[in-house]
Amino acid sequence: MTGRVVHTGQAIVDLVMEVGAVPEPGGDTFARRHVLAAGGGFNVMAAAARDGARVLYAGAHGTGTFGDLVRTAMTAEGIEVLSEPRPDQDTGFCVALVDDSAERTFVSTLGAEGDVTVDDYRAAHVRAGDVVYVTGYSVLHQASRKALLEWLLELPSGVKVVVDPSPVVGDVPLEAVRGVARSATVWSTNEREAQVLLGRLGIGSPATPEEQAWALAQQLACSVVLRAGAGGATVVRLDAETGDLTAAVHVPAHAVRAVDTNGAGDAHCGVLCAELAAGRDLVTAVRRANVAAGMAVARRGPATSPTRAEIDAAER
Repeated sequence: MTGRVVHTGQAIVDLVMEVGAVPEPGGDTFARRHVLAAGGGFNVMAAAARDGARVLYAGAHGTGTFGDLVRTAMTAEGIEVLSEPRPDQDTGFCVALVDDSAERTFVSTLGAEGDVTVDDYRAAHVRAGDVVYVTGYSVLHQASRKALLEWLLELPSGVKVVVDPSPVVGDVPLEAVRGVARSATVWSTNEREAQVLLGRLGIGSPATPEEQAWALAQQLACSVVLRAGAGGATVVRLDAETGDLTAAVHVPAHAVRAVDTNGAGDAHCGVLCAELAAGRDLVTAVRRANVAAGMAVARRGPATSPTRAEIDAAER
């Protein structure tokens, strides 16, 4: 490995419940199955670690049952936790409803992971070759937004910043989106998030993934990976030396039967970061990330990204 993966987001607890369908307002339903496990940013870190990266968690975490659960999970994956637990609050949690179509719906709380400072990020001592992962959730909340935007401006040259805008991109102040984009090397987004952001930028909704990825790359001035699930991913690269954009490249998905899409984007982003940290070019990194995401959705649970050996075997 030539670099490390530094995660600046939020490791929380996921309560995942499988339901036939999400009930209508005022309704009720019973879950067929439920799992309480580390989730949120943990899923991205676990995916990167299983792909062979050295992973650092620069975010905050709490004191209590949920904080203990998350730290235990990170330790088991070999993830290095940089800060001490916050003494006065526990880690937050997310309720994820997974329906029969494998779609997922989230309701989240904010705990100690929202109480992050610029010194927490500085403790990573980021250096050239490292890959910094940024999530939209970090710029949704005012405290972490201020700390993150300040720290991103301090990063040394040779550091790659991968931004996953997340489902909350429509709620993040647009100036904060632009602030993160100024530091971004790669913007990794799904189709819905891309459409929401393009609308906010006044672009409307281009017809094809290639047009959407190209429009985003032009607006954000960075490389773009547009994830489309079973439709694969579209990559538009920004040449760092010339500032030119390359023609869109389609990278096919890894064909599987999806049973649980919860964590698919996390698996993709984690492996993408690990491969970039290993010095892979962007298209190669996306190809392996597609394999990891495909294998993850064929398994039940949030943190289901495969190991490096499993990805290697699937690529043969």
